[in-house]
Amino acid sequence: MEQIRLNQYLASCGVCSRRAADELIREGEVTIDGRIAQIGDRVSGEERIVVSGRAVHGGERRIVVAYYKPVGVTVTDSDPHAEVTLRDVFHYPERLTYAGRLDKDSEGLLLMTNDGRLVEEMMHSRSGHEKEYIVRVRGKITDEELERLSKGLWLPDLRVKTRPCKVTRLGEDTFRIVLTQGLNRQIRRMCRTVGRDVKQLKRVRVLSVTLGGLKPGEMRELKEEEITKLLKACEKPARPPQRKKNFDVK
Repeated sequence: MEQIRLNQYLASCGVCSRRAADELIREGEVTIDGRIAQIGDRVSGEERIVVSGRAVHGGERRIVVAYYKPVGVTVTDSDPHAEVTLRDVFHYPERLTYAGRLDKDSEGLLLMTNDGRLVEEMMHSRSGHEKEYIVRVRGKITDEELERLSKGLWLPDLRVKTRPCKVTRLGEDTFRIVLTQGLNRQIRRMCRTVGRDVKQLKRVRVLSVTLGGLKPGEMRELKEEEITKLLKACEKPARPPQRKKNFDVK
């Protein structure tokens, strides 16, 4: 039977991305037929492969779960410096991994899945997938500041300019923003650039999936038609927003 690299196999089973798989292998969290796996190992899928104490099997039923990540939870499988990790609070009968990240101080929608293709798609900012957030800042944010956010900003610490995005005012200190990038702590950095600190940051949508009525710590499994719609949305290239429609005042 044809063999493939272990990290590729783990990604195809939806355990994690290839890069994250390499990290797990280096940390000694992966075994093959009882022996500790090494970087570069190849497998056919017939072996007994265990990751962090759980057996991994290919060809499983595709699962995507919408989970409301609470504030204070670090999205990682293991981090000795994190007070609370995703593994501590997210419990599901099947082994799932996160498709995309959400920083510790933020809350809201996080997709969990065993679909390796979805994980790979969502972990790369170049894919241009839409993610929608509700942001509350300290103090009253001005129309000028919202317009600057919508047009794109130079972030000195990352040495990159953000893509134009759609921004809609919801209140004196609150707005909705739709991003097609996934830069590290992007919204917080953007707000800081215009002189505002983020007080609350909640992700309410990823592509076609919304947070809906979920409360912190709650989850729901997506139906097959929802998963199909999500995967189709992943395949569509992101359309750049119309500049004249970037900033809405409501």
